[in-house]
Amino acid sequence: MPRAHAPTAARTDAAAPPASYEAALQELEQLVAQLESGQLPLEQLLAGYQRGAQLLAFCKDRLQAVEDQIKVLDESGLKPWAQE
Repeated sequence: MPRAHAPTAARTDAAAPPASYEAALQELEQLVAQLESGQLPLEQLLAGYQRGAQLLAFCKDRLQAVEDQIKVLDESGLKPWAQE
């Protein structure tokens, strides 16, 4: 008989990247709350930790990409906008 999995918000589908930085951050916050609750079985703790590491890497990559874009814009000599 197949083993039933208890429903949990901890997502372990490594093939499902977040739709956006904001979605990744929200999922990461929920995951941290679950992990800190101490109510998850050991297997789900490990899966949650792995998913959290993936989400953290995704967020870091997105932030780095935005920072790189800002550097390019700053280096192009953009002038501050002045209201008249």
